[in-house]
Amino acid sequence: MKNYYSISEVAEILGKSTETLRRWDRNGKLTAVREPMSNYRVYRKEQLQLFPEFNKVAQNNNIGNFIEPNHQYSVLELFAGAGGLAIGLEEAGIKCVALNEIDKWACQTLRENRSNWNVLEGDIKNYDFSEYKNKVDVVTGGFPCQAFSYAGKKLGMKDARGTLFYEFARVIKEVKPAICIGENVRGLLSHEKGKTLEGMISILDEIGYNVVTPVRVLKAINYNVPQKRERLILVGIRKDIDLEYNYPLPYEKVYNLCDALKKGDLFDTNVPKSKGTTYPEHKKKVLDLIPQKGYWRDLPLDLQKEYMQKSFYLGGGKTGMARRIGWDEPCLTLTCSPAQKQTERCHPEETRPFTVREYARIQTFPDKWKFEGSVSQQYKQIGNAVPVNLAKEIGYSIIDFLNRYYEMNQENFASISFVKASIVSPNTFVPSTSRATSPTASMRSK
Repeated sequence: MKNYYSISEVAEILGKSTETLRRWDRNGKLTAVREPMSNYRVYRKEQLQLFPEFNKVAQNNNIGNFIEPNHQYSVLELFAGAGGLAIGLEEAGIKCVALNEIDKWACQTLRENRSNWNVLEGDIKNYDFSEYKNKVDVVTGGFPCQAFSYAGKKLGMKDARGTLFYEFARVIKEVKPAICIGENVRGLLSHEKGKTLEGMISILDEIGYNVVTPVRVLKAINYNVPQKRERLILVGIRKDIDLEYNYPLPYEKVYNLCDALKKGDLFDTNVPKSKGTTYPEHKKKVLDLIPQKGYWRDLPLDLQKEYMQKSFYLGGGKTGMARRIGWDEPCLTLTCSPAQKQTERCHPEETRPFTVREYARIQTFPDKWKFEGSVSQQYKQIGNAVPVNLAKEIGYSIIDFLNRYYEMNQENFASISFVKASIVSPNTFVPSTSRATSPTASMRSK
């Protein structure tokens, strides 16, 4: 373990906000000190050892989050994308019984890589999932962040109609899993001044689920992902289950771009060659002048003004523009396009964007996972995904919860196992014209 920890690191370890830590600092409850080398305000390891949460992390650096499932657990995934979350949960030991996704290329990717997965292609609004009631342990979904209609003081299901979170909640209500996991961008915390997240919590409460608070934002770099990506993880526990859920503990080691693209601890080979987009010649000439870990301010002043145009005179660092990543740092958050001016991600040595396989490595997809569609479609699928290694650590935390849950209910487990064993995962779906009982989610009548 290291000797000093930043405010943001301690906030994540203790599950508190940075604002709370600053208040504790002012009140003398946990006083920050000056780090000798950098002079930044930090916390000493000795101070943090008073907190059980910190000691769990210290222990975790030796043993990890790995835990074996005591039973066969299953997940129904919504808004599945190209499968980042599903792969991670599978690697942790949770069986995926069905995935819903509207994007046809992402669905082709899922089918190409997992012919046994039941991929339900199409709009979630057109599917009924009630046949999975009490047959799956987990429902997950990376629903988009959308504004709600705040009709009353306490937002309910009716106020969220028309949004994809409504559909997420509807499926949870139909299926009644022990635990549900929603993932989103960090911005959900402040969306509509926090009202959107409050509304989601209120809706889950209405359908019988307690949300684990505070809702946490997990930094991918703390979970064996060589990328500065953050994902909000919303956890709901069915109200009849009196059991604590614990977010996965972060690791101390941080991997960098070199770990992602070259043979090492993360991957046992160098990144495979693959297709990728290129820069137009005028942009390449500009980025040729940028050093590793540099950005537009490393250009000559006249080129700064020419390249940035009106943005040159605006406030803010705009550090993603004309940005070249360094080998010895984690990559910045990948976007759906590798050559957007506002969020440039240039290769450290060659003046080009990352290739498709380099993109996939940074998201910790296995090299054997193939992406379907055009190069731009492949970038989009990878950029939208949950990093696989982050998903795996979340999977271990779910297994830990379910192991304890089933241990509490051993007398009921035999009958539950019989019901769950009846699930079949065919590769086709039942259209809305057929309302017969089927092991695959049926289409809803429009």
